[in-house]
This record gives sequence, structure tokens and C-alpha cells, in this order.
Amino acid sequence: MSKISSRLKTGVVMASLIMAWQAGEAMTVQPVVVDLSTAGRRMSQIVTVENSFANPLPVELRVEELLIDEKGVHGTGKDPGDLLVFPPQAMIQPGQTQSFRVQFVGNPDLARSKHYYVTVAQLPVKLPEGQSAIQILYNFQVLASVGPTGARPQLRIQTTEVARDDTGHSVPAITLSNDSPTYGYLSKGRLRIIEKDAAGREVFRKTLAGPEIQQSIGFGLIGAGQTRRVIVPVELPSSEGSIDAQFTPEN
Repeated sequence: MSKISSRLKTGVVMASLIMAWQAGEAMTVQPVVVDLSTAGRRMSQIVTVENSFANPLPVELRVEELLIDEKGVHGTGKDPGDLLVFPPQAMIQPGQTQSFRVQFVGNPDLARSKHYYVTVAQLPVKLPEGQSAIQILYNFQVLASVGPTGARPQLRIQTTEVARDDTGHSVPAITLSNDSPTYGYLSKGRLRIIEKDAAGREVFRKTLAGPEIQQSIGFGLIGAGQTRRVIVPVELPSSEGSIDAQFTPEN
């Protein structure tokens, strides 16, 4: 599986391995991020699941509403009925691909964007009587988002600082806000990072384009009316000084 197809960083797209069966093989789910609208052509989108197992693959698609805050994405465990998935279940033969339609059928007059996980869950296979085996069951979580028609995100950098990553290296940390009724992605733009020392001299400069942001940080989802702190995995030459960051959205 590719890095992007198996995982959405920052809590947005994940692949969870529940138990172990047929190691080294899996199913492929595309896309892992679905952007929907309340009206028009973008009310629905196709998600495909490819069976790369040697045996038939039974799958079920489940919907869960999400909440987004400064700490990330949280599942509610509830399906509000805003998304219609068809078919909800399928048996995919080896080497074959099954298409599933995800369609927004909720309130067309949204005041602010909403978010969901569409979980593609591999179902356990019933074994012949008297046989037992360890099974590997994969759950792929596709992030589905829907925003008010015509609204555009307004991502702005509020604060910057020099932080530490998990290995103790100095890295930039930026806090972004989105004052729009719809969501936005940090990866839908360019991010410029400049570090200056205590005397104000520039000691580091780097610009990350959208694809590089997506690879290193993830999609960088910022919900409607949300504020989020993001660690940028770029090692800085110094732990002293200040950070100047600029975000330029795509046209």
C-alpha cells in the first residue's frame, strides 16, 4: 500500500490492523479523502476497494460522524444518516475492484461543514466446521467532508514558535485558524518557514509546496471555525530565535 492510500496523517485517514491473517497482503482503498457538496455533481463520489487477497474479500462500509477540535479528529460513534453508501456490503473476488458510491443526503442548508469517517471494514470469514485460524481484518477509514455550497476556507497563521519533535530536534510549530463556515486543508497551498536568530538575522528558509506538505504533515485539515497547532517536520539549525511563517492558498 502506498503511504497516502493506507494512512491519512493527523488523525484524518488511517488503516487499522485488528488481527493477523495472510501477512503482506491487503486491500487497497482509493481515495482516502472525499470532499462532498450539499448540491450539484459533488454531492456524491466513488470510493473503490481492490481485493489483493487470494481469496474473496467480504467488506462492509460504516459511517461515523466526527468532531474536530484543536486536538484533532474524534469519532462520535454515531451515524446521523447524512451519508448514503451504496452498496453497503459487497463480496469482492480476488484481483477485482468494487466501486461504492458515497452521497450526501443530509440538510442542504448547512451552517458549517461536517465530517465523517466512512470505514471500509473487512468482515471475518466463516471457517468450515472444526477448523480454526487466526484472521487479519483490515479497517480503512476514509475521511468524508461536506461544506456549505459556495463557501471558501480562510486559513490564517495566528502564532509561530520553535518547538521540539519526538526526537528532540528543533522544529517550527504554527497555529492556524479558519474563520470560514467551511473546512480547508493546509496541503492546498504553500507554506514558507523562516527562522531568525536573536539579532534578527535570517538563519533558515524553506518553502513547502502542497504535495510536500501532504507527504510530510498530511492533508492538514482545519475545520470550520477551528484553530489548530501543527508541528512542521523540518529540522531547524537553532533552538533560539523566532519563526516567521506565511501560508499562501491555491488560487
